[in-house]
Amino acid sequence: MKKEYNIKKELKRLSSIRGSGTELISLYVPPGTQISEVTGKLRDEHGQAANIKSKSTRTNVQGAIDKIMQYLKLYKAPPKYGLAIFCGNISSEQAKPNIELFSIEPPAPIKTNIYRCDSTFLLEPIEAMTEAKDMFALVVMDGRDATIGLLKGAHVEIEKKIHSFAHAKIKKGGQSMNRYQRLIEESIEDYYKRIGEAVNDLYAKNQFKIKGAIVGGPGPAKENFIRAKTLNYQIKVLGTFDTGYTDETQGINELLEKSREVLEEQEAIQERNVMEKFLGEVARGGLAVSGYDHVKKALESNNVAKMLVSEGLELTVVHYRCTNCRAEMTRIEQGNNRLGKHEDGGNLEIVSQKDAVEELLDLADQMNIEIVFVSDESQYGKELLLGFGGIAALTRYKK
Repeated sequence: MKKEYNIKKELKRLSSIRGSGTELISLYVPPGTQISEVTGKLRDEHGQAANIKSKSTRTNVQGAIDKIMQYLKLYKAPPKYGLAIFCGNISSEQAKPNIELFSIEPPAPIKTNIYRCDSTFLLEPIEAMTEAKDMFALVVMDGRDATIGLLKGAHVEIEKKIHSFAHAKIKKGGQSMNRYQRLIEESIEDYYKRIGEAVNDLYAKNQFKIKGAIVGGPGPAKENFIRAKTLNYQIKVLGTFDTGYTDETQGINELLEKSREVLEEQEAIQERNVMEKFLGEVARGGLAVSGYDHVKKALESNNVAKMLVSEGLELTVVHYRCTNCRAEMTRIEQGNNRLGKHEDGGNLEIVSQKDAVEELLDLADQMNIEIVFVSDESQYGKELLLGFGGIAALTRYKK
């Protein structure tokens, strides 16, 4: 959860940056890519940048490429899911360039090599990976073939492909009609069993944090598979849909398109349930706390069952010192609002500051406490943000 929070925080920062020209470079390196190949392409881009007419833009672009190539020397190979690098002149003063480099290890594999030079950073591929909070098992199948995948955020990972020989022709004779029919039925049962085992294994591998399964395909095979009851009893089938294909591209994409409402509803239901439980506890003065100080205290007392965080929340613990009387004070501040003056008229200088949300996420992660991010665009999300400071918790016991 902390990694997801940090990525979203970095994306928000990067989205606010504007280049004075097309001099902000976005580079996406998929896993398995040879670093030497990436460096070679960057050298080519460096040479082509020499043709840029504007001297300042040319200098800044080539400077950014040099910085990226230097940074890539730290890697023998890309990380597990690849690497996204953003680099360019972020200074608002053209006479004082400031070329900065930012890098993100994405939460899901990068699919394609991308190099783009523009006035803004290309963030959509990473943003798409962080859009959804939940994981879902996907199955597209007919009587002969099945594809099992995992929907994680906006990314689909294909886990397994299964083929059935149930309806293959038997060339050698000798079987009676009943015997032949029995062999077909046993083959079909085995096919459904192998699909069920693949889905069960997928759930186990992800510690049963998958929210449900969605099954699609042409014909009746998908309904017959569900009736065969080869899935673990804990797995909830959220819906079945007719699709024309069973492969990892057309079949999976068609299933995602047709199940969009189900997926959105599941996310909304989870958010609504946890917020209704929290608000109910607040109304009866029960097992709920809110605000940074109270949630931190509950975490430190190991008294948190579930922590609720408003998406987009920016809380900072700021430690000030008065330049006049040298008095010190600590405040929790939201956004970029900072105090300027002390009550005695002296200036308040910042001694230290730290991300308050990240601090609480660290504590929750250490204790293996479930963290629920609540959309700040929903009615419940706005209530959490405006009414409870954007951070709250369901507690284990009443103090």
